Amino acid sequence: MKTLLILRHAKSSWDEPGLDDCERPLNKRGEKDAPRVGQLLKAKNLVPDLIITSSAKRARQTSELVSKHCRCPGKIEKLKTLYADGPAAYVKALSSIKGDPVRVLIVGHNPDIETLLEDLTGRTERLPTAALALVELPIQRWTDFSPATKGRLLDIWRPKEL
Repeated sequence: MKTLLILRHAKSSWDEPGLDDCERPLNKRGEKDAPRVGQLLKAKNLVPDLIITSSAKRARQTSELVSKHCRCPGKIEKLKTLYADGPAAYVKALSSIKGDPVRVLIVGHNPDIETLLEDLTGRTERLPTAALALVELPIQRWTDFSPATKGRLLDIWRPKEL
């Protein structure tokens, strides 16, 4: 069995309207929520072995803050494809994982992560910014992961609940 943590990036800033969307940073609420997600992961013994994140600035910042506050021993992989290539990019990223991490955190954007969660679990769930879903996957290796993989939703945490 593998464990997948699906996290929508924390709240981003719209203070600079001319800024390219990919370069929007976290706002104050995002800077507060991301560390709380990291603390939750640590408290629940759900520290990921690997973090895969969109290359968008708000997702990278979210990943770094979460990693710091849960004391993630693994690395953070940044993928441009998770920013704009749709839900299939998430499947490709997960099925391409090298090595054998047991628990992986993927950080991305809506609507793609909500679609990923629904495709995996059959459940339609709203994932506001900094929402985290925990999914158990019936696979032995990440290379076994495919669009046909069906997992079980174990929990969801939303920032207002933390």
